[in-house]
Amino acid sequence: MKKIVVGMGTCGVSAGAAKVLEAFKGLVASNADKAELATTGCVGMCYREPLVEIWEGDHRTLYGDMTAEKAKEVFDGHVLGGVELSQYVALKDYSEGPEFSYLDRQVKVVLRNCGFMDPDSVEEYEARDGYKAIQKALKEMTPADVIQTVLDSGLKGRGGGGFLTGMKWKFAAASVSDTKYMICNADEGDPGAFMDRSVLEGDPNSVIEGMMLAGYAIGAEHAYIYCRAEYPLAVKRLRSTIEKLKAKGYLGHNIFGSSFSFEVKVKEGAGAFVCGEETALMASIEGKRGTPRPRPPYPAIKGLWGKPTNINNVETFANVPWIILNGAEKYAAMGTEKSKGTKVFAIAGKAKRTGLVEVPMGLTIKNVVFDVCGGIKDDRPFKAVQMGGPSGGCIPASLADTIIDYEQITKTGAIMGSGGMVVMDDTTCMVEMARFFLTFTQLESCGKCTSCRIGTLRMLEILEEIVAGRGKEEHLAQLEELGQIIKGSSQCGLGQTAPNPVLTTMKYFRDEYEAHIREHRCPAHSCGALVKFVVNEVKCVGCTLCARQCPAKCISGEAKKPHLIDESQCIKCGKCYTVCNFSAISKV
Repeated sequence: MKKIVVGMGTCGVSAGAAKVLEAFKGLVASNADKAELATTGCVGMCYREPLVEIWEGDHRTLYGDMTAEKAKEVFDGHVLGGVELSQYVALKDYSEGPEFSYLDRQVKVVLRNCGFMDPDSVEEYEARDGYKAIQKALKEMTPADVIQTVLDSGLKGRGGGGFLTGMKWKFAAASVSDTKYMICNADEGDPGAFMDRSVLEGDPNSVIEGMMLAGYAIGAEHAYIYCRAEYPLAVKRLRSTIEKLKAKGYLGHNIFGSSFSFEVKVKEGAGAFVCGEETALMASIEGKRGTPRPRPPYPAIKGLWGKPTNINNVETFANVPWIILNGAEKYAAMGTEKSKGTKVFAIAGKAKRTGLVEVPMGLTIKNVVFDVCGGIKDDRPFKAVQMGGPSGGCIPASLADTIIDYEQITKTGAIMGSGGMVVMDDTTCMVEMARFFLTFTQLESCGKCTSCRIGTLRMLEILEEIVAGRGKEEHLAQLEELGQIIKGSSQCGLGQTAPNPVLTTMKYFRDEYEAHIREHRCPAHSCGALVKFVVNEVKCVGCTLCARQCPAKCISGEAKKPHLIDESQCIKCGKCYTVCNFSAISKV
């Protein structure tokens, strides 16, 4: 009996996994004695979705880029015939195959179960050592022991701030109150980030168990998972898991035969980026407008409904059961002197392999981009990575040997953030990249601080002038001045970091800003207003395709003779450039 496992994370579903699953359902239904069918979350290889795995005892074969038609081939050839279809194989036993180099340098702690079990099954989680950590803590450890173990591990909060998790718990544990709260921040809003979503979809139990351990450590019996409504599959699996845990007696009163009680509720956020800030998040849970409040008092003293509260993000909680079971020393042995353990990154942009990776702290940016992710698409030159989302910054290729840990990344002017990493090549305009991120933060500003509400708008207006070819020399100084004012006078961390994408691109790619302003030229040939399309008379064969496709009708010429673009009528849409089969049209 073989087992067919279809990846049904959001990435898989988006790539067509639902059709693949339906195809296998029909095939298995008529061959029930030959195979069984199951689903799982994302194993991280989003770039090869839909993914299908065939289990034969301890032997596993992972197929990539599946379709309903290929499903029939795999079923007939492998499941029924016993012969692997090598042309579709991505991995064998996670130790060899075309995609092995993607996993070779990864270490799975947070993602240890994602893609390897049914996320809707509590029993499968238990079979993979699930809920052993909370039982160990309740039977063998005091709350202080749990806190000390997390402190000794060196685990820092993976939500972006990088504060020691154990220290945060220690403050909350020291607060005296009749009621305390535990909150999981799953309001992942950075463009290009999908770490938390994938963990919640693929392994919700590890997050809940981590919250149990944290609740026991600080004395909190009530917990909330604040998850954005744009993550419907994650919300669905969280709620389903919570109900199953209640039915088994793993949530509720006196869990696992102890005196500890714990309940978890899911609160859906409406998608406000500012609600990723912990005080705004708490206001949202309370039914108020999600705006930050001054600190102190900190949540550990006065948080949700005025009670002591601890807040960590999804990735932080998912680490905790592993640490309690395997020991602080084993976790601290990974990483660097000041940044321990592993870090999950969502790789997006121009990398050949995009998806989720989990690597030990201490690898370099170059290691991740080239060794793990296979380098740049079409082998174009590597230009930069954007780390930390709208609150982060751009790190140039010249700093690709920078070690990935909280301290070294911060020195570049970027931040680790929650783990988004957008890879860019030479076709990316850094001025436009800064404009994109600032557009996001300006729209998402809660409006409470004048410096953030108005300052980011003024910066955005300047950037829009520059990419439109109307930039002025004084704009550079104005951007820098506004950036420093916003950083120094905004109340919350989101406002304080909003100028980072602009300031880092100005620091490392100032020549691109100057080219836009002084030469009315976009070096990346990306900004439409500053791009000209020119026909190469030698390469043009006069096929007339560009003229027929041009919406502005500004291309003229006879058949089988070189064509000409009327620059005065060109609307810079780039249609001619994309449809030309002879590379006869260039951007200048």
